[in-house]
Amino acid sequence: MDKIKTQTLRRKCIQFLAMLIYNADIKRWGIGTISRSQLKQVCVPGLNCYSCPGAIASCPLGALQNTIANGRFPFFVTGFLLLTGTLLGRMVCAFLCPVGLVQELLHYIPSPKLKKTKKTFAITRPLTYIKYVLLVVFCITLPLLLFFKDGIGSPLFCSLFCPAGTLEAGVPLLLSNETLRSAAGFLFKWKLGIALLLVLASIGIYRPFCRFFCPLGAIYSFFNKTALFGIKLDEKKCTHCNSCVQHCKMDTLHVNDHECIRCGECIKHCHVGALNQYL
Repeated sequence: MDKIKTQTLRRKCIQFLAMLIYNADIKRWGIGTISRSQLKQVCVPGLNCYSCPGAIASCPLGALQNTIANGRFPFFVTGFLLLTGTLLGRMVCAFLCPVGLVQELLHYIPSPKLKKTKKTFAITRPLTYIKYVLLVVFCITLPLLLFFKDGIGSPLFCSLFCPAGTLEAGVPLLLSNETLRSAAGFLFKWKLGIALLLVLASIGIYRPFCRFFCPLGAIYSFFNKTALFGIKLDEKKCTHCNSCVQHCKMDTLHVNDHECIRCGECIKHCHVGALNQYL
């Protein structure tokens, strides 16, 4: 059990460290401007808004949309996602995503929680496919169609829905910049409403954004079965008791399926030692 506690603590430390590294331009937070770090030519693995005041690098989902919206094939971003996915799969969601960390912290707030039962799973599992629709429609198809129509597209998921952009970038910038506050209109209110709904949902539902709405998680999920690092199942030891899945807070059918974020929490529920985490 001490080993499991150590693994959980290690994961939390890695999450906090990743969030701090992603947003290391601390001086920008209080002056209402965006970091001009030279590292913004590259991406971090997790969802972290480019326009966040302290962000020193780019968000891969935002970079993907912006490149497509400008009519170019996203060679660099595609390569980055292929490399990261091949190594980690959705382990990025559990260890290297600030949005995931914030949702987990919100879920610690005492409140009634949505439990994983047969009835709730029958609802939540189909909802996990929403993120794939958002990926195809708002991150790829519509930005590309807008480019062909008007000569320039728009990163529509970032512009219309992304809570990271609202909470990490929009709110801090408006609080510290009066000019931006006066220019904020319906679109910001729309996004703020979505972000607040997700914040409230995160208190009672474990990682609702990751589970249902995150296109970046959808991309990494394609690599889950083959990623080098993560949860390894010893088929010879496994008794197929399903305890790992029953206790999983995500909408998994089995270890390393597209909804598994490879966090390692299932290991403590395996009584035959068939699960191990490699990182």
